Amino acid sequence: MSDVTDLIDCYISAWNEGDAERRQKLIARAWTPDACYVDPMLESEGHAGIDGMIRSVQARFPEHRFRRTSEVEAHHDRLRFTWELAPASGPAMVKGTDIGILADGRLQAMIGFFDQLPPGAGQ
Repeated sequence: MSDVTDLIDCYISAWNEGDAERRQKLIARAWTPDACYVDPMLESEGHAGIDGMIRSVQARFPEHRFRRTSEVEAHHDRLRFTWELAPASGPAMVKGTDIGILADGRLQAMIGFFDQLPPGAGQ
């Protein structure tokens, strides 16, 4: 994948994929084997760790979907974009900004920031 927008759309698709085998293929396409993810609530490393993290978020927010809400901006080996997590019919519960580091056309690291959390949700 050379286009960073396609890469991030693959990344978002992995967060939304309920089928384990398809999700693992999306993770392998989007992430380097030694990749890491960190946000104020979660942290993981490698494909298996990222898969486990995604499964835990899906279990916590069933029937919710991630959507990219901005263009993907990129320069050098860095990128950023905004996203939201919302039920199929309803407003976004969580909004955020992700900043990524690229290596060989895939994500090597992703750093997430929350721009909006539900009332009472702690960071």
